[in-house]
Formats: sequence, C-alpha cells, structure tokens
Amino acid sequence: MRRSNQRRDAVFACYQQEVTDRPLSVLLADAKPFTIELAEGVEAHRDELDEVIAEYAQGWDLKRIAPLEKNIMRVALYEMNYRDDVPFEVAIDEAVETAKKFCGAEAPGFVNGILGAAARAMKEDQESNGEAA
Repeated sequence: MRRSNQRRDAVFACYQQEVTDRPLSVLLADAKPFTIELAEGVEAHRDELDEVIAEYAQGWDLKRIAPLEKNIMRVALYEMNYRDDVPFEVAIDEAVETAKKFCGAEAPGFVNGILGAAARAMKEDQESNGEAA
C-alpha cells in the first residue's frame, strides 16, 4: 500500500476517533504500520500540533476548523516535526491533495496556507540552530 493511502487512512482514523470517541486502537485494528505510527503520533502530540494550527490559522478559532481539515493538518505537521524521511513539501502536498479530494473548495488553500507558514517557521528555526533544513 502506498504511503499516500496510509496517510489518508491515518487522517480518517484520527478524524473518526475525534468525532465518534471510538478508541484509536479499534479504528487501527487492521491498519498498516505506517498508518498506525502516524495516527498514534498525532494522538500523542495532539495538543502541540493544535497549538501550531491555532498559531497560523489567523482569525480562526481552532474549534471552528472542520475536524477533517484539522486532522489532515495534524498528520502533515506530525510528519514535518517527527519524520526525518519526509520532506516538508511532500507532507504539505499530500495534505493539500487529501483536502482537494475530501473537503470543501476552500479547504486546500486553507490547509496549504497554514502548513506553508508552519514549514517556513520550522525551516527558519532549523537554520538559526545550524541544522540542515
């Protein structure tokens, strides 16, 4: 199974967990390892990821952002922060493509804007700390 599909599956598992309160372990029962890692990573770092979304979603309260869009961004931000093998651009592109397929017409631009701003800030932090971007 392609990583794109596993990312989508992680997004939907996180989304279902948020809107139904079903345990993530149940939702991931038949999932691939990469899907499980992403979904569990999002769950473990949810507050931190939500802080990033809230910081860059200017004029938007986190509660007003649709759960699916939030979870698309959470998965991408998790990858950007915790997966050295996933370039920021790939995480953002995958998120935007998922938003195009499953969200409203405004969602891809919204997702791209927030993730792009977060990526720029992360790259600036890496460069100021002497790390490779």
